[in-house]
Amino acid sequence: MSIADMENSTAYILQVRPKIPARLARLEELANNLWYSWDRPTRALFARLHPGLWKATGQSPKAFLKRVDQQRLLDAAEDQVFIGNFNRVLAAYDTYHDHRSPAGGADWLRQDDLIAYFCAEFGFHESFPIYSGGLGILAGDHCKAASDLRLPFIGMGLLYRQGYFHQTIDGDGNQIASNTDSDFDDLPITPAKLADGSEAYTWVDFPGRKLNIKIWQARIGHITLYLLDTDLPSNSQHDRDITHRLYGGDKVMRIEQEIVLGIGGVRALQLLGLKPTVWHINEGHAAFLLLERIRQKINNDKLDFAAALENIAANTIFTTHTPVPAGHDHFTQEMMSDYFDKYYPELDLSREDFIALGRNNGSSDFNMTALAIRGSRFQNGVSRIHGDVSGDICGSMWPEIEPQENPMSYVTNGVHAPTFLASEWIEVLERHLGSEWNARMNDVDFWSGVSNIPDHLYWSVRQSLKSKMLNMVRERISSQHFRNHGSEAHLDRLLKYVNPENPNILTIGFARRFATYKRATMLFGDLDWLREILNNPERPAVFIFSGKAHPADIPGQDLIRRITQISKMSEFVGKVLIVEGYDLALARKLVAGVDVWLNNPLFPLEASGTSGMKAGMNGTINLSVLDGWWGESYDGENGWAIKPVSELLSEEIRTREETTTLYELLQDQVIPLYYDHGKMGFSPNWVRMSKHSMATIMPRFNSKRMVGEYLAKCYLPASQQHRLYKQNDFENSHLVAKWKARIQSVWTGVTIRRLDEPTVEINYGDTLRFEVAVQLQSLTPSDVIVEMLLGLATKREKLHNTKHYPFVPTGTTTASGEHIFALEVQPEQCGKLEYRVRAYPHQDMLTRRFEMGMMRWM
Repeated sequence: MSIADMENSTAYILQVRPKIPARLARLEELANNLWYSWDRPTRALFARLHPGLWKATGQSPKAFLKRVDQQRLLDAAEDQVFIGNFNRVLAAYDTYHDHRSPAGGADWLRQDDLIAYFCAEFGFHESFPIYSGGLGILAGDHCKAASDLRLPFIGMGLLYRQGYFHQTIDGDGNQIASNTDSDFDDLPITPAKLADGSEAYTWVDFPGRKLNIKIWQARIGHITLYLLDTDLPSNSQHDRDITHRLYGGDKVMRIEQEIVLGIGGVRALQLLGLKPTVWHINEGHAAFLLLERIRQKINNDKLDFAAALENIAANTIFTTHTPVPAGHDHFTQEMMSDYFDKYYPELDLSREDFIALGRNNGSSDFNMTALAIRGSRFQNGVSRIHGDVSGDICGSMWPEIEPQENPMSYVTNGVHAPTFLASEWIEVLERHLGSEWNARMNDVDFWSGVSNIPDHLYWSVRQSLKSKMLNMVRERISSQHFRNHGSEAHLDRLLKYVNPENPNILTIGFARRFATYKRATMLFGDLDWLREILNNPERPAVFIFSGKAHPADIPGQDLIRRITQISKMSEFVGKVLIVEGYDLALARKLVAGVDVWLNNPLFPLEASGTSGMKAGMNGTINLSVLDGWWGESYDGENGWAIKPVSELLSEEIRTREETTTLYELLQDQVIPLYYDHGKMGFSPNWVRMSKHSMATIMPRFNSKRMVGEYLAKCYLPASQQHRLYKQNDFENSHLVAKWKARIQSVWTGVTIRRLDEPTVEINYGDTLRFEVAVQLQSLTPSDVIVEMLLGLATKREKLHNTKHYPFVPTGTTTASGEHIFALEVQPEQCGKLEYRVRAYPHQDMLTRRFEMGMMRWM
């Protein structure tokens, strides 16, 4: 037989699975619960069995157990050290999952409550690649914290064959994106089962066809995440590809993915017998779930559309993460008609009324954010600044309400500390703060105890983390360099300042998605000045960049090329580095290991930002524009702030001015503080700021605080509204819907005028009586609140620091039928006061005071 014959022969694949010894049987249980994504001892257990294979399988316990050598398992079963570690991991696992443990928040809710959290991506760990970036990591952290708090909570998402792309960067700085399909057998998922033990499938209707959907599930500690998959032989190739790639394809693919997530997700939960009492839409991708819930109320509970809408909106939370109007998903009317022409008649709606559910700001397109707001009664941005920005962007949804008073609130994001706090800190925290540090995660006073950690011990942990980070950076840059045919000699120059054995050079990190508004290249605005800053031989500094640009984002990819170009200039070689393949593993090392975390977005386009939180809780110091979360966190002593220049100026001028501030901070404060070494060989003032960073950021920006805030502000009141609107055969849903229809039918004719003569001056302690006449048309005085807003006259916005005084109906009317309302008030302040009078609809069962968006000012 010739060599050619062998090459042309068929190669058959045979998978031989190792047989796990009985003593180690629970390894499979550990591999199938994403608890491992935040429990490092569990991951270390698998790594110990075969470090090389663990790395090769992407730290995936399930993939690892399919491939590990039988002899290693047999040896481990007889290894007393391994068994000891295994038993310790199992003890921690069993303690965490013991349902007799006291709930950390679930006790607020009732026995039958269930929160359903819908999102287009979830990021738990690099071994489960169904996420692209910030939104997915946040959703993963939300689930982990819900598990920690033992909430009755489930997630719903899509199961992608391909997660976000893998990135390499060539010698010229071009990003090369490659995608690989996941083998579902390697992922920590199992098919969801029906009560009879059969696998669960659901379906949705598409134009001219039925789309079949398989339901999978994953365990995340105490909670279950359900995932939808269209890659089934019964679907066409086009339809199989719907869940193939995260954020892949065109508008057609996007609407199909969102129908599967929203409508398919609701049907999946119904099929599995799950009955959520609270629904959380995390970003607008899942908003179609509202339509399916309305349809089911009409079909199953015989409500009309208006009552069904009130019923489902009362227990729905919508979180927006988008700081610009263009970022909200929208589809043409033609596309909506193609996909929903047989659906909207089931909602008892005309085509025009159906399209109106997604109308926003005069655009003819169907806007998913508009749908989400109309179908929810709890809406929030993800930081205080972003809440204000979202109130402005979405203000037209409540047209007569001032943006600062409309229902858009905020819950600032947080990150899951057990996932992102480096394990090196845990022993230190337990020794100096006590073993209850995890239970007291949100206790600000408790965390002030970080200052009691001895400086030398604190610094040694920081340096250890930095060395580990530098090791990973060196590995990745070496691999990148040799793949791009670089020389050994040049590699030595590249890595001169990132030496794990000498981690004493100031290292500044910038790692995130390369989107233009994040201004990754702002640092390079004045190269002469930057040269001066970086080339002081006594006080060197290194900048490490990493991140991905969306494959369709050419300007984002240009940023990577520009950084590569700068890094090759002789004066910046080794001092500006760009590391390819940004992923969760690299992110964990960078946030914990760099000295300074740089973030300089264009204000106010950073909705929240979470990487700086992860850095801060590890003692890394933030240097950031006062946007997103940093606008709430910065206290003058826990990092450095770049104050945004006026938004009235051009982007070019703003960037130039803020670059100047960045250089001044680096040159005058950051670098001198780092190198202000004391007798111990490090800067005690740097350590003080680093400790303060950890102490102020940990208790306020962790995901346990975030989910606890959602529980108090949204989940608990939503579950109460659910019961109120459901009781007595949905009596209150009908009542509120009819009341709103009555208000809407006459509101344009409601007017308010003053009856008394204005008084210009009084003495302190005097009482004033006011009378107004309100033309209510067919409404009654109980349908409205008439109130005075009284406060000091200032040049600020008119609703700033005002007190509210309600008028009471007198029971009398004017000759023309206006209802008379009166108020007696004794002003509590002296000086020049300003007051205004207004009226708005009121009903005791409304979820939000201004949810109707209606107001009349006198």
